[in-house]
Amino acid sequence: MKWDTLDEEPCSLSRTVAVVGDRWTLLILRECFLRVRRFEAFQSSLQITRHLLSERLKKLVRFGILRRVPYSEAPKRYEYILTQKGLDLYPIIMAMVHWGDTHMGDERGRPLLHEHKTCGKLFDPVMVCSECGEALNAKQVHVHAGPGRKEAVG
Repeated sequence: MKWDTLDEEPCSLSRTVAVVGDRWTLLILRECFLRVRRFEAFQSSLQITRHLLSERLKKLVRFGILRRVPYSEAPKRYEYILTQKGLDLYPIIMAMVHWGDTHMGDERGRPLLHEHKTCGKLFDPVMVCSECGEALNAKQVHVHAGPGRKEAVG
């Protein structure tokens, strides 16, 4: 596999990593979910160079994860808003946050707490079976080849 062609692999994870698999892109997405929208705010929060931030935002727009919406005409400035495709990354981001809280925390505790607006309770993200609702872990899942899998050459 080559980094440049990951988005062409017959593997859903490879194609996803091709779009969101670098550290700056993941941190930009974190900021998006924290409702940061403007270039200057991203730059200030992340301390990222303008060039690098511009490149990552363009890529996220090109892949339909963010959309650019003008908020000022003179000078022309844009906000970056998560699309539905971008919002669909929320479980991935939350799973990574939970992993970090569990395995990379220190004595100060979690840097952010997440509250479910509907019930008002703090929560931990969990993955459940879409069919029966039972919580899942890796030992409870069996993987089968799907219709998009590349046939083995042989």
